[in-house]
Amino acid sequence: MGILFLLLSCKEETARKPISYSSGEFIKESVTRNKELVNSEEEMIKNLIKKDSAHKYYQSTSGFWYKYIKANIQDTLTPKTGNIVDIEFEIQDVNGTVIYKKEETTPKVYVVDKQEIMVGLRHAIKLMRKEETISFIFPSHMGYGYLGDKDRIGLNEPLICVVTLKNIRTEKDIQTPPNQ
Repeated sequence: MGILFLLLSCKEETARKPISYSSGEFIKESVTRNKELVNSEEEMIKNLIKKDSAHKYYQSTSGFWYKYIKANIQDTLTPKTGNIVDIEFEIQDVNGTVIYKKEETTPKVYVVDKQEIMVGLRHAIKLMRKEETISFIFPSHMGYGYLGDKDRIGLNEPLICVVTLKNIRTEKDIQTPPNQ
């Protein structure tokens, strides 16, 4: 009896084959959902801008909108890849409710295109001049996307970031202490 049990329990297992969608239907549905999401967010942002008739908004080539709160018309220098910028920013929802105060956000010092930062901010900072404050409206895919930040920012949530660029420096501008 023991040998029979052993023989029956030692049958060879076969791996299950993954479910495949060769028709591409899943991808087509996903693309359609994403297009609908982008269009609805864009429409919502345009309505938000329409309500704010006191300011002139600009649309970036990267797909976000912005207005100047404090402009610097004297300087022409904008941050380039590798520059070090000192920034302050707060994050709001589209109703203007503060999600993260500027004291809670990081980085305060950002190496342009060399450090992790929200996609929208990566593009936005390169439009700014020293001492400017700009309010940026980012669709969700330029913010924290379909996952949110898993804390205070929800899924597919468009965001407003109010950013002040305090200074722009190059690596040469940073003083290294002399060897002693």
